[in-house]
Amino acid sequence: MIIFLHGPDSFRSKQKLNDIIAGYEKANAALGNLLYIDAPVSLFSDFYGQFHTGSMFVKKKLVVVKNSFSNKDFQEKFLERIKDINDAKDIVVIYEEEKADERTKFFKELLKQAKSQKFDFLSPVQLKKWIVGEFKKNQCDIEVNALNLLIEYVKHDMWRLFQEIQKLSNYKKGVVTKEDVMLLVRPSIENYIFETIDSLASKNKKQAMVLLKNHINAGESPLYMLSMIAYQFRNFLVVKDALDRKVPYYLIAKSSGLHPFVVQKSMQLATRFSMENLQTIYRNIFEVDEAMKTGKIDPEMALEMLVAEL
Repeated sequence: MIIFLHGPDSFRSKQKLNDIIAGYEKANAALGNLLYIDAPVSLFSDFYGQFHTGSMFVKKKLVVVKNSFSNKDFQEKFLERIKDINDAKDIVVIYEEEKADERTKFFKELLKQAKSQKFDFLSPVQLKKWIVGEFKKNQCDIEVNALNLLIEYVKHDMWRLFQEIQKLSNYKKGVVTKEDVMLLVRPSIENYIFETIDSLASKNKKQAMVLLKNHINAGESPLYMLSMIAYQFRNFLVVKDALDRKVPYYLIAKSSGLHPFVVQKSMQLATRFSMENLQTIYRNIFEVDEAMKTGKIDPEMALEMLVAEL
């Protein structure tokens, strides 16, 4: 039997993989045989050889094949044997840590032959429900304003959200408040960058410059900050283009590959810029980036000039 786990939400796909492994180990106890194959650095013959090696003590093997989409030769040979592999008593889990290429024959055949499960990013409503559920697992509740602030601070990073939930639950048994989140959770730099861009969109360059200096004084790298600004404006361009073409909100996230939260936040600011304005800003960011990397201008000064000119 083949199980195919894929999709952009690597946190939930990894949780599913862990559940499969835990279930297998519980059912097979000490007689189990769990194998890991790292496809990018493994030969198909290594996988198939271990897959076919029998044991009088093992009822069923579990073979986890990671990142097979990075090895074309592995894919081709796997497809040649896919029927035999699928008909075997053993379980083979094809697990992708990154988004799988859905255009490939390998992907299409796995959808036909395997028990597949895709893990898309959670919508804003689903994410809130998931967070509340995780707190309940720890015998905790979270106030609505605390929940909103936690999402504002951490965004859609499921890996970090899980860690922050554990930290907050251990700190505060009962009900987690907004004050608890403010005390224990550090806002991501993306949050600060968005505030800076929000100030620029509101024509408040003075506030934007203050926020920029706060980032720098906090020890943030000017190059990294510029990359985050570029990332935000690139998202604005994608969202603005879709809005101009009257593409529905739910389809923007699906067609662009952006997380629904990113689309939602970007929509709030993208409409304040014209497409021509956004294109000009993005070109300016590219020029500043090149000047910084070639040493033509001091990184700090380059950022300040960029903000002044926007």
